[in-house]
Amino acid sequence: MKGSLCLSLALVVGLSSCNNLKSTSDNHQENATAVAVPSFQNKGHELVYNMVQKVGDFNKLLQKHDVTYTNSYQTPDGKTDVSNEKYIFSGELSYGKLDRHERTFPELEGTIEQGYDGSDYWFKHNGVSLDNEKIIQRVRFSRPTNFYWFAMMQKLLDPGITYVYIGEKVIKGNAYDVVKIAFESNDNKPKDTYQLYINKKTNLVDQFLFTVVDYGKTDPMLMQLEYVNVDGILIPAKRKYKSSDWDAIETDKPWIMVNWTNIKFSNDLTVEDFKK
Repeated sequence: MKGSLCLSLALVVGLSSCNNLKSTSDNHQENATAVAVPSFQNKGHELVYNMVQKVGDFNKLLQKHDVTYTNSYQTPDGKTDVSNEKYIFSGELSYGKLDRHERTFPELEGTIEQGYDGSDYWFKHNGVSLDNEKIIQRVRFSRPTNFYWFAMMQKLLDPGITYVYIGEKVIKGNAYDVVKIAFESNDNKPKDTYQLYINKKTNLVDQFLFTVVDYGKTDPMLMQLEYVNVDGILIPAKRKYKSSDWDAIETDKPWIMVNWTNIKFSNDLTVEDFKK
């Protein structure tokens, strides 16, 4: 996939993977009251579990209740989206407000808002609700996608995931355990594949490969991460990604840059903050 098509895919790519990992808030609520070390499928599963304990698991997110942050997204052509995001972790409620959106609905001048209140998806342009089905369909994709990227590490322990330990690899002097992640399918449709590179020294995912099957992207993208500590939770807030291969080779192609700033937990958000 080349040129603008690849960039358009990359933007929408906030990615379909979130749909593979979507789990119910009931499961998370149950886990929050009784945390136990699982019976591991294999070494790969254990490595992912230990990594999640290092960054902070979903129960810790539930204890924070909610989060707000600024999401800045820039493609290699310099076009930028800046979104003010907020989520409630129980129920995975999600809201985004964009005053700058050069890649997302650039034809709509002014402020756009989109949200998921636990049952309905909605979209507003300059405060006016738009019920266009094509627009709402994109909201159905982007809202869980953005939530998923924020909570990805925690959600790697969701039900319906299989783990395969690939082996060890040294990249730029760092030793990694490589774990392949796959997702069970209830509808026999192909699902995305992830390949995590867990730093043996820090126990963090420094980078990972991922596909976007829903958009025909079966060749992997390479995502590299840098973390910040916010209230005891390690957040992969500085991110960049581009096309790669299954050996995680870095090409000379430009990166798509993503930065999360002004991250704040426990804002006393309520469901009303997510209503249309």
